[in-house]
Amino acid sequence: MQIRKDDPTAPYVAGLLAHHLSELRGHMAEFAFALDATGLSAPEVTFWTAWRDDELAGFVALKQLDPRHGEVKSMRAAPAARRTGVGRALLDHVVAVARARTYERLSLETGTADLHRPAVALYRRAGFTDCAPFAGYAPSPHNQFLTLIL
Repeated sequence: MQIRKDDPTAPYVAGLLAHHLSELRGHMAEFAFALDATGLSAPEVTFWTAWRDDELAGFVALKQLDPRHGEVKSMRAAPAARRTGVGRALLDHVVAVARARTYERLSLETGTADLHRPAVALYRRAGFTDCAPFAGYAPSPHNQFLTLIL
C-alpha cells in the first residue's frame, strides 16, 4: 500500500468522499463535522490518500489546531478495502506525521452510532482515550472525543 499527500478536490477522490459525507450526514445530521473537499483543502489541513496498486483504498486528513495540537479528520477506508489494514495504516501515518511536527497531542471527534464502532476500536487500540470536547465542538449524545498524548 502506498500513502501519498494528495488533493481532496481530485476527481478520483470525489466518489469516496461523497459516500463518506452522505453516510455520516445520514446518521448524524447536524452533528456530522466531516469536512468536504473545500474544507479538506484549507491551508491548515493536510490530506493523504492510500492506494493499493491503482485502486483508491482510503483517505485521511490532519488539521493543525495550534502548533502543539492536531486533529484527525475525515478518515475513511473504501468499502472494498475495509478490514484489510487500510485504516490502521492511515492512522499510523497521521500519528507519525503529528510526531514529526512535534505535536504534543492528537485528537479527534467521531460519532456514537454503530457504524463508528470499528473506527473507535481502532483508535482505542492505537492508544486514544476519551477527552473533553476541543476546538469549539459541543458535547452531544451523537459525538465522542478522543485524544492521544504524543
